[in-house]
Amino acid sequence: MGFDKAMQLAKDSELDLIEVAPKATPPVCKIMDYGKYLYHQGKADRKQKKSQKKTEVKGVRIGFKTGEHDLNIRAKQARKFLEERNMVKVTLLFKGREVVYADMAMGKMASFYKNLSDIADQEQSPKKHGHTLTMILTPKKHEAKDTQRDEKESKG
Repeated sequence: MGFDKAMQLAKDSELDLIEVAPKATPPVCKIMDYGKYLYHQGKADRKQKKSQKKTEVKGVRIGFKTGEHDLNIRAKQARKFLEERNMVKVTLLFKGREVVYADMAMGKMASFYKNLSDIADQEQSPKKHGHTLTMILTPKKHEAKDTQRDEKESKG
């Protein structure tokens, strides 16, 4: 129908004439309450934003002289963070002249990653910044898919 007729129809029903597809020939329009449409659109956006999980960067600090048992406890703590789908920043601190033994510290970081390699990927390999050595671990991407598949198999 023509534009004038459509506009008159929209005014008679106290609604708005909204152009849906302007590039189509002829252009496609819709008669609707635009305020109500915006309200429902905003509500849907807020609901989607609320359901999103924001990933956080959690930190785990270890020392150069940290023992094997304490290292396992820190790995357990990091595993908990990774299972919650958070990133983990592992920081190894050097005190005094320990910085000379950076190669031994790299080995300690490698063994820490090896403890978590089943659920973590190394986003950033160990890098030295002054008296600290940092490494960033992220949860493996396929982990969530495996969990979903396991849940389906247990139901079926």
